[in-house]
Parts: sequence; C-alpha cells; structure tokens
Amino acid sequence: MDIVIRGAEVADGTGSPLFRAEVGVKDGRIAAIGTDRLDGTRVVDADGLVLAPGFIDMHAHSELALLADHDHLAKLGQGCTLEVLGQDGLSYAPVDAATAPQMREAIAAWNGRLDVDYDWRTVGEYLDRLDRGIPTNAAYLVPHGTVRMLAMGWEDREPTPAELEVMKAHVAQGMEEGALGLSAGLSYAPGMYAKTGELVELCKVVAGYGGYFSPHQRSYGAGAMEGYAEMIEIGRGAGCALHLAHATLNYRVNEGRAAELLKLVDEGLDQGLPISLDTYPYLPGMTMLAALLPSWSVAGGYGALAERLRNAEVRARIVRELDVEGTDGANGVPVDWSAIEIAGVAKPELRDLVGRRVNEAAGDGPASAFFLDLIERDEFGTACLMHVGNEENVRTIMRHGVHTGSTDGVLAGDKIHPRAWGSFARYLGHYTRELGLFTVEECVAHLSGRPAAVLGLKDRGLVKEGFAADLVLFDPQTVDARATFDEPRRQAAGVPYVMVNGQVAVDEGHRTEALSGRSVRRPRG
Repeated sequence: MDIVIRGAEVADGTGSPLFRAEVGVKDGRIAAIGTDRLDGTRVVDADGLVLAPGFIDMHAHSELALLADHDHLAKLGQGCTLEVLGQDGLSYAPVDAATAPQMREAIAAWNGRLDVDYDWRTVGEYLDRLDRGIPTNAAYLVPHGTVRMLAMGWEDREPTPAELEVMKAHVAQGMEEGALGLSAGLSYAPGMYAKTGELVELCKVVAGYGGYFSPHQRSYGAGAMEGYAEMIEIGRGAGCALHLAHATLNYRVNEGRAAELLKLVDEGLDQGLPISLDTYPYLPGMTMLAALLPSWSVAGGYGALAERLRNAEVRARIVRELDVEGTDGANGVPVDWSAIEIAGVAKPELRDLVGRRVNEAAGDGPASAFFLDLIERDEFGTACLMHVGNEENVRTIMRHGVHTGSTDGVLAGDKIHPRAWGSFARYLGHYTRELGLFTVEECVAHLSGRPAAVLGLKDRGLVKEGFAADLVLFDPQTVDARATFDEPRRQAAGVPYVMVNGQVAVDEGHRTEALSGRSVRRPRG
C-alpha cells in the first residue's frame, strides 16, 4: 500500500455503527479494508481517531479561491475534500467577452477581485482549468443567472421563445461538459426576474441529463413557505431532482416554522420527487450588501442602478421599500439596519466601516440613505452579515433525513462569516459531541455519503474498497470550529489528517504541497 491507516474507528459514510479496521490506500483509491495487518510505504497511527470519507460542501463559493490559494485551509482544515461550485445562479462560466467582466463585478462581494487569469469561457474550459491541480475536488452547477445574462442581459422581463432556447442550449452544453445540475439565485438580479415557467423549462433540460436543481429561492423571510412550495412545484413540473440550497427560515416571522417546511419536503418525497437540502450550522447569513435592493432597481445591471440612484424620487422610492414595505431582495421584510453588519469592502479607504452595523455607521443620519451612499462609493463590492437566524429552526432542519452539510462559505472580505472555516467542525463538535443531536456516524453520513448520493457520485462519499481515497481523520473528543465572528480565519481543531485522491493534503494539522484535487464531472452518456 502507499498509505496504511492503522487503529482508527471507521465511520464509513452510510450511518452504520463505527467499526475498527485497517485501511489501505493505493494509487489514489481505497484498496483494502479489514482486520488483517497491511504493509505500506507509510503507516499512519490513527489510534483514538475516526476515519471518515472526506466531507462534501454542498454549497461553496470557492471558484477563484481554488485557483489563487494553494493552502485553502478554510476547507481542507476542517476535512472538506469536495466543493460544489456555481451556486446561487451566479458564477464565472459560461460567459462571453461582454458578460465575463460584468459577472466578475457582480459577485466581487462574494469572491473578491483576485488576480486570476480568466482563461476560460465555457463550463468545460473552467473545469479543465481546475484539472491542472487544486487543493480540493470541485463539482459545478450551471448558474441560471449567468445563463440568463448571456441570453438577454439584465432585463426584467420574460424571455422570448428564442431567448429561452438560447438559455436551454447553454444549460445543455454545461451539462454535456460535466456540470451536475443547475443553480438559481432568485433574490439576485438577473435570476430573480425569472418566472416559474422559465425555470421549469430549464430544469427539464437538466432532468434529461440526470442532474438536479439547486435554487436559492425567492425569500427566506416573508413568503418563505410560498417560495419553498414554488421550488417543489418546479421540480415536480420538470421531473427534476430538487436540492434546496441553504434551507433556512429567518426573521421573527418564521420563528418555530421549520416543521412546516419539512412537511412540504415530506409531501414531495411521498409523491416520488427526489428532494434534498443543505444547511450551515450558524444563525447569521452573509451576502452582498446590494442584494437588499428591490429587483426593479437593478434591472439593466449596476450601471443602470447607478443612474437611477442619481434621481431623488427613485432614491426615495427605494428607501421607502427598504424601510417600510420590505423589498424582494431583502426577503420581503423591512430592513432592520441594526441586524446588518458590514463584513467586507472593496475600497481600502472604507475599511474602518468593517464590523459596524449599518445603523451605527450611519450615525445620526438615516441608515437607508447611508446604505445607498456606501454601495455606490464601494462600487457595489460591499459584503454584509445578516443577523436574522433562528436556532430552533436550524436544529430541526439539520435533523431531517435528507439533510446534508454545507458552508456557503464566502472567502473574500475583511470580516468573513466563520462558517467558511468552521461548518463541518461545528457539526461534529458543537452539535454532535456537545449537544448530542447526532451520533458521530450519523453526522458523518450527513457530511459525506448522503451528499455524494445527491450528486450521483458512484465512487466517492464512502469508506469502501475501490472508492476514491478522499479521507479525513478527526478526533471526536477535540474536533471543533475555532473560527469566530471576531477571528473568522482560524483553522478547525481536531482534524490532523486529510487526503484528497490518495495524497495527504493535511499532515499532522499542517498543509502539505499536494494539489491533488480535480474536477468531478457528470459522466457522459
């Protein structure tokens, strides 16, 4: 064997009880599991540790970080070996010469403006770029908003039949080139302008390739249940598997309503619709600050928005919708500016605002007016934390049988959300060891075997002979998230070893030189 793991308790990813075994790795694959003693070039003494399949981040924003950050300890440090990219309907492929720079600016608040050679246009070309070597493995979803931008720009209207055919062709091409499904961001422009029928038609294309639909639905505040019901209707109408992204219920209007969401999910499952969901184990959310704007104000893109903001009547209308009526971008709830924290800025001269709530930063002036001034001054590159979650809902949803884990990790910015560095360790430490919501083997299944099944992967997600050697060794007594809101970039504790495709990426807690991650693509045919 290349590597022998000796003395570990194995959580194989199925949820079955732990068992003690010797595990051998050869040529990037798990070659032997049993009680017989194995010989290996290297033997890892894993006494007291749990061996699990590498964790799968079902909702990641690492498209650029994987290319620019060799260490990538945000994910590797907590045992993540596969990330699903292209989320929330906005990502970097497919694009053309006109939309590529627009897309880079549109999601700069998520991913920063990294010095990366953007030498791709199609999904396949981006995946080829990943195959040159990255820290973790990565899968990709075709982003609906990006496709819509290619077909019809930032227009707030329904597509013509010809434009819809263009979108369907881009989705089909992305699936042909290896994407696993379609994402949507229905509270972000331009995806938020899509009606139900448009999404059904695109999901029919995805279903034809055996893929799945992963929507950021229209609202996680007022109207959240209606939004989830619409997503289930889309899946049913298209005959397409549905995966509900960061399936949460926020704001006071939704306190204690998780059971209602899970009833919708169970009804869909009972009717034969494949449904799954993911969550991150924290209460605040994080996104671009400009996402709070009403959708009509962003029609045509940020350039058109900047023009509108020069009109006093338009500004007053936006302020009224933000403060009184609740915008579709802000989940239909009037914005509580004391709950919105500035988490990152694009302009260095604005960094003194990071960590401050918008109402505090506004001083004696109106918070909504300050908000509009800030996003303009920062060229719409500002990120924010939204302190709007509910612990009872978080715990109830994570216990469901179709739940999987994610980070929704935004890695760019001055004060990022600790979920990027801590989600999987927090599941194992806080929610498993401390609160007892799961057994270790149950929690591991949520983070590995179950998401692999959602993705349709036949050789990842389990500790099983013949499977890819994406593996993590963790100490069940010490594993924990060390990242906090004050220090969000701290490596998780209790995760001494991580392997990606059979190569050791984290060795005794330290990052190695390995870049053995590759794209994980939908099989052709």
